[in-house]
Amino acid sequence: MSHIPPASRKSFQGSQVPDSATDTEANPSRQRILDCAARLFRQKGYGGTSLRDIAAESGMKAGSLYYHFASKDEIVIEVLNTGVARVNDAVQAAVAKLPADAPVGDVIDVSIHEHLRALHEMGDYTSANVRIFGQVPGAVQDAHKPTRRTYEEYWENLLTKAAKAGELQPGSDPHLLLALLISSLNATLEWFDPAKGPVDKVATAFSALVRQGIVAR
Repeated sequence: MSHIPPASRKSFQGSQVPDSATDTEANPSRQRILDCAARLFRQKGYGGTSLRDIAAESGMKAGSLYYHFASKDEIVIEVLNTGVARVNDAVQAAVAKLPADAPVGDVIDVSIHEHLRALHEMGDYTSANVRIFGQVPGAVQDAHKPTRRTYEEYWENLLTKAAKAGELQPGSDPHLLLALLISSLNATLEWFDPAKGPVDKVATAFSALVRQGIVAR
């Protein structure tokens, strides 16, 4: 049976991460395990990465991992939570720099840009989260969902505000738009080639699609 950590504590903009996160900050070995695990999950997926692989990548014996983590799934949960936390924190920090009365459309633009920048420029955790969430056991998904849900609620509130302000097409469903937008942004990890230009160019294109739509009227 997978070991799922106990109740989580809030540490970023109201989202939840494991209580062990504080220990990680003061424990270089624990941090190294997580960094190596995130890299392997990003490269090889959940099923393709074993505890033995993580231990070897971390430069330690497999049994030594149990001093820091009870199971592979406990590592996975922390990697997933960290990935979402980094995206959320980047978006929140960028939005906080906008004027308090900034049009909601501008807030959406900045949020799109920062979401993409975090995905592509903030390392293995953000990419691993997108790649393996659908691969992990249901119990792991359930343990991670409160963190993911907090970020989704940010977008739902933003898009609902845009709809109320008349900045979305009449009849637009903020929940459906959220699913379409986030899945499209995350999918850029599969096809975007940084050699062909900065990710900001892609973000600008996405923002234009959200603002203007696709079909000419």
